[in-house]
Amino acid sequence: MTHTQDPRSLIGVTGLDQVLHGGLIPRRAYLIRGGPGSGKTTLGMHFLVAERPSESLLVSLGEAEEQLRDNARRSGLPFEDVNVLDVSPGQASDIGSEAYNLLESWDVEGNSIHDRILDHVRAHRPARILIDSLSQMRYLSADTFQFRKQVLSLLRTLTSEGATVMFTSEESADEDDQALPFLSDGVISLEPTEYGRLCRITKFRGSGFEEGTHFYQLGKEGMTLYPRLMPNKFFRTHSHTQISTGLSELDALTHGGIERGTVTLLSGPTGVGKTTLGAQLMSQGAASGERAVIYNFDENASTFFTRCRQIGLPVEDMVDTGNLRFEAVEPLLYHPDQFAASVREEVEEAGTTMVMIDSLSGYQQSMCGENLQARVHALCRYLVNMGVTVVLVNEVFTITGSQARVTEQGLSYVADNIIMLRYIELDGELCKTIGVLKKRTGSFEKALREFDINQDGLQVGRALHGMRGLMSGVPEMIQPNHRRDMS
Repeated sequence: MTHTQDPRSLIGVTGLDQVLHGGLIPRRAYLIRGGPGSGKTTLGMHFLVAERPSESLLVSLGEAEEQLRDNARRSGLPFEDVNVLDVSPGQASDIGSEAYNLLESWDVEGNSIHDRILDHVRAHRPARILIDSLSQMRYLSADTFQFRKQVLSLLRTLTSEGATVMFTSEESADEDDQALPFLSDGVISLEPTEYGRLCRITKFRGSGFEEGTHFYQLGKEGMTLYPRLMPNKFFRTHSHTQISTGLSELDALTHGGIERGTVTLLSGPTGVGKTTLGAQLMSQGAASGERAVIYNFDENASTFFTRCRQIGLPVEDMVDTGNLRFEAVEPLLYHPDQFAASVREEVEEAGTTMVMIDSLSGYQQSMCGENLQARVHALCRYLVNMGVTVVLVNEVFTITGSQARVTEQGLSYVADNIIMLRYIELDGELCKTIGVLKKRTGSFEKALREFDINQDGLQVGRALHGMRGLMSGVPEMIQPNHRRDMS
């Protein structure tokens, strides 16, 4: 006998259904936990309007119906057809005409609310139910045992009637609140933090889900969630053909350019020309038919385009053709999950094949207390799996010196290619050099070459032979016969 799985019930929150591997399992009960202002009710409203709002019911134990509908309207949610049952404690219609004293009110009022919800559900048969907030029933029960008994009875009856149920609760250390996750089939936790709002799935019976925290926002379109990037879930076949750098001397240095689907790290101190070299690689790729995007965390478009225009780099022309896109990113306004979602959209929907991140220091400002190394690893692994060519701009904090670091963040292992730009002092002048330190997919020239940027563009010059101490920044001339014979 063949068993078919029930189709999932979509929540309707961008990203959250993906985290839940397609949505909720129907005819089960799910808890939404979080503090005040975390977005519990907004999430529940998304659930009610995602499919056939006229078959949905919101049971309110706190807010009035008029206020709930106004909040939904302000969140951009079409809530007009959703049925609202207001069973806020203390209403005469909830209690009936029986007289009771204060000590008896828990049992009388709690049972009345319980029964009224069930009567309404049996009469109207809603497919989706949101109870907001079940925390209120805690105050209407004489003790924890009675509270658990009432909640379990209510949830079991509602799901047996064919409804998929969501219920909200204020998260606390209270014993009653700690019991609710055990009575539910799934738990969605919402937590506002100093680094932004984070969602975590802590329980989901009968299905897998994406673990960890996921950033979400509340705005004019309700809730939007950005799933944490898991690179091993993505793959696209591609070939490691070479992309010319557009500079014959640099092609000679790299033995043909950089390969598609690899990560190239441009390493150097401030002002040495890392961004300009990256722009050269991206504009050349765009001119060759690649779809390229530059994410710049350090400067705006006006400054970037002006600098490129001054040295004759045709970045704006490539933007006009649509093959190149430039986006200035304000790191303090972007969470890493949000940025990763933006990159995924470019790759999967716009067909982007080259991505440049300038710089890793700027990107670090958006980390919100998270580990930069883990985030860069995940993003680069995803891009490489999708066949995207990646250029990372990394600033080292020493101008010259014996410690020739490639990166301050321990990220050199991520790179397939490492191109170093460095300063040296010759005859009292500050000069620039370029060299290749690493190339996983092939050989490269071992020499350091002269490097300059002027009105004619990027200039890669002759190899700097006959000197030692170049990496220290203060080289010395040596006699030709002192050079090791490599033949």
